[in-house]
Amino acid sequence: MSGVGERAELTREETAASAGAALAHDAYAALRVRDFRLFLAANFLATLGEQMLTIAVGWELYLRTRSTLALGLVGLVQIVPVALLALPAGQLADRYDRRRIVLASQALMAACSLGLTLLSATTGPLPLVYLCLFLLGAGQAFNNPANSSLVPQVVPSAAFANAATWSSSSWQLAAVLGPAVGGGLIALTGHATGVYLINAAAALLAVALVAQIRGSRQVIKPAGEATDVRSLAAGIQFIRRTQVVLAAITLDLFAVLFGGATTLLPVFAVDILHVGATGLGVLRAAPSVGAVLMALALAHLPPLRRAGRTLLLAVAGFGVATVVFGLSRSFLLSLLMLALLGALDNISVVVRSTLLLTRAPDEVRGRVYAVNGVFVTASNELGGFESGLVAAIFGPVLSVAAGGIGTIIVVGLVALAWPEMRRLGRLHETTA
Repeated sequence: MSGVGERAELTREETAASAGAALAHDAYAALRVRDFRLFLAANFLATLGEQMLTIAVGWELYLRTRSTLALGLVGLVQIVPVALLALPAGQLADRYDRRRIVLASQALMAACSLGLTLLSATTGPLPLVYLCLFLLGAGQAFNNPANSSLVPQVVPSAAFANAATWSSSSWQLAAVLGPAVGGGLIALTGHATGVYLINAAAALLAVALVAQIRGSRQVIKPAGEATDVRSLAAGIQFIRRTQVVLAAITLDLFAVLFGGATTLLPVFAVDILHVGATGLGVLRAAPSVGAVLMALALAHLPPLRRAGRTLLLAVAGFGVATVVFGLSRSFLLSLLMLALLGALDNISVVVRSTLLLTRAPDEVRGRVYAVNGVFVTASNELGGFESGLVAAIFGPVLSVAAGGIGTIIVVGLVALAWPEMRRLGRLHETTA
């Protein structure tokens, strides 16, 4: 009888393991959850509008000023509120209803887009344009940690990696369509006013979708935890202790900081490749085309078996592709390199997102994502400022090519400094 019982228990364990394996390899596991579908649709619309806005701001500012430094300042004014507000924003995401924070943040960003619409239609003063961008950055500072922390509240833990992959796919698909549609509208109408208005409408539609999410759990403040400096810094402490997360964030930070090709795309489109507004939209969309293809491949292929080594090689390849893009004078070669940049960058996004989802405890997840958001925003916005500044002094070609070389050097330093990253295996094995 004992043998029969042991065999029955073993059968139950094998059945449970098989079920877990089936879920882990189900390419559509997260999409089967209603609340996640609403969340994904809202993020898609918000990102679509933001990408259209990004290309409109870059195009309009460059035509008005013909200054690469003016393009770089766009990143600077958006990173300041993120740096100032990230820690309190993360604290709010761990204390209050994350869904309501997302709703309020998206409403603020819709109002800023309406302000840009008015300024574009009236050729308003540039300081007011930068003020609207500053307030957009403030909205993002509160939206990002709350929005990212919602994912574990609307999908089961076994589907975290799948949710991260589909979230990346949705973001990248919007990033493909946004620049193309934005560039097309600018070419068709001759101005960027309509693009800002569409972004405001997209943000309001995202608000309507997030409002319908009903399955998210209210975050409860842990007993005895005071709101002090130590509590605010809990996300920093977690990342500092978790070496593979720190290494992944460091790679992304410096790769995007040095590889600022996308910031200078208006310059390449107008002065180097001579392809105009429509060509700029295509160039801006190319990285996301590559990222979408890579995300779909990652969703359907088995989990990465050597995630750390794959990440290091992907970021090194990102640096090589950046160098080639900077030196290219061929529109087709430039498109190919930008698509490759997006594909390789998406590997970094999925690995980092999955590590954060599976390793960060829910009670500090908002603060962890807030700190991650500072790194991501710093790499994008400071990278844009750095690229614009270096391009103003040495020219856009040298700025981009040197940034790619810097990225390759950083990969080697990270591989030496954090051997845990070289040894990182399957991502799903870290799931709590």
